[in-house]
Amino acid sequence: MITVSGPAELLRDFVNTYDVETDTDDLTSPRALRAWLESHGLQPADDLALARNLREGLRAGLRHNHDAVAYTTPEPLEAALVALSLRVALDGGTPRLVPADGAAHRGLAELAAMIAAAHADGTWPRLKVCVESTCQAAFIDASKNRSRAWCSMRVCGNRTKTRTYRARRQAEGPGMSA
Repeated sequence: MITVSGPAELLRDFVNTYDVETDTDDLTSPRALRAWLESHGLQPADDLALARNLREGLRAGLRHNHDAVAYTTPEPLEAALVALSLRVALDGGTPRLVPADGAAHRGLAELAAMIAAAHADGTWPRLKVCVESTCQAAFIDASKNRSRAWCSMRVCGNRTKTRTYRARRQAEGPGMSA
């Protein structure tokens, strides 16, 4: 198992501020957004709509990381990224994205910069969302071959496999043996 930390963990945690299964949102107000950003060492921001668009755009983008196929930026993510001002900084000769000077929404721009940082450190393709439609939690695929599909095999993997088994049994009809 590969250990992953840094930008990938921060992006995962941000996407998971909304729990699809329980319809629970941790970002319920500008104050809650500010608190979440500050608790993760980021600058404050108050634009709740932009934060939610960035989060759901990221979730849409992470769905594509199950396929090893190039894709364009999903529209919700593109719209959020356009609203955030970033620039390239050279720190010790290493380029990285940072919020532009005087940028509004600095904390959200810092989050957006984590996309490039995760790509640069090789963790972006490991960031995925659970394929179980009722879950869609973000997770980091630390498997050696990057083939993990569910946030938890025990919960979401089991649900999917049980549902597939039941559908197959129902299609076989009554009286068919396993």
